[in-house]
Amino acid sequence: MRGELRGWWERGRASAEANPLLVDIGVALLVQAAMTMPFVVPRAAGAPPATWAAYGLSTLSVLPLVWRRRAPLAVLFAVLAANALYRLTVDGPGQPLPYTGLVVVYTIAALSPARGRLVAGAVLLVAVPAGVWLNTRSARELTFSVFVLAAAYVFGRLTDARRRAHRVEAEQAAARERARIAREMHDILSHAVSLMIVQAEAGPVAVRAAPERAEAAFDAISATGRDAMVQLRRMLGVLREEDDGGATGSREPQPGIAELPGLIDRVRAGGGLDVVYGTVGRVRPLPGAVAATVFRVVQEALTNTVRHAGARTVTVQLSYGESDLCVRVTDDGRGPQAGGTGRRGGHGLLGIRERAAALGGSAVTGRAADGRGFEVRVRLPVPEAVEAGR
Repeated sequence: MRGELRGWWERGRASAEANPLLVDIGVALLVQAAMTMPFVVPRAAGAPPATWAAYGLSTLSVLPLVWRRRAPLAVLFAVLAANALYRLTVDGPGQPLPYTGLVVVYTIAALSPARGRLVAGAVLLVAVPAGVWLNTRSARELTFSVFVLAAAYVFGRLTDARRRAHRVEAEQAAARERARIAREMHDILSHAVSLMIVQAEAGPVAVRAAPERAEAAFDAISATGRDAMVQLRRMLGVLREEDDGGATGSREPQPGIAELPGLIDRVRAGGGLDVVYGTVGRVRPLPGAVAATVFRVVQEALTNTVRHAGARTVTVQLSYGESDLCVRVTDDGRGPQAGGTGRRGGHGLLGIRERAAALGGSAVTGRAADGRGFEVRVRLPVPEAVEAGR
């Protein structure tokens, strides 16, 4: 029930944002209904008569609210003029609250720049005491009017602050999404292109020395390219679905643990590497985000090995702990250059660290423990509650 009500609320808010004019018309009708009450309820003997002329002038003060978003200050002047005309020309029923004033002050506080708010404040500083003098000339009414109008102003400023916070949050989310897409594109294209270059460079040699190996190299190039296209279509399909509000696109799952053997086979076939893959501990299902991160970490580590290591053997090991998963990719290649930072792979290794940090994990890269080759070691937490729900 609570989720259903929240869904109704979200849909209503989205509809309101898409149709602001309809919202303003609805606000004006609501205010008009509130201001109609004193005209239809039974009146005490001797009270001012509820005439059609008085009702028409009260409606005239409500009508400008339809344009409150487009020209808040102009609407304020129109409302004040209509209210003054009501007080000066007819002796009609009074209102328990300054409804139109409350709506206009809230709108100016929420939407107008600082200069507009200052102008409105100066105008109200004169108009409110003048209106009280025309009505009851009582300090009680003046105090009450100032209080409710100040409350409307405060609520308007809070609305503006919340809107600004949402805008900043949306911009930050967009920046995070751009970084995520950049990492995905880098991982997919860097891996595929690196393998294809290695395979293409080996092709001419294989054609002269072992034609059957050349055919296998060309098959591997084709398979690598097709796999890269499938992953790119999958990612772009998700983006298209998000842009179209879910109307199109295919939400196929991100590659995960199950796709690691295929990835390793392609590296074996194209990179000339002997890849050893194994697991330690109790193998169990992982949350989708963790599984996708494991795949990308292994993919980037193998890509760096193919491109930079000059290695013959690389070991991929997944160690399942009680509440975490450790991914180790170790090769027997050249390792970090003497005096270097050990950040072979540049943006790729930075992307590995960012992926691990996004899930609350950590990543360490550098010379392997035995002093030879290069090692990528990533630890990812696996919350027990999430794991149990899989």
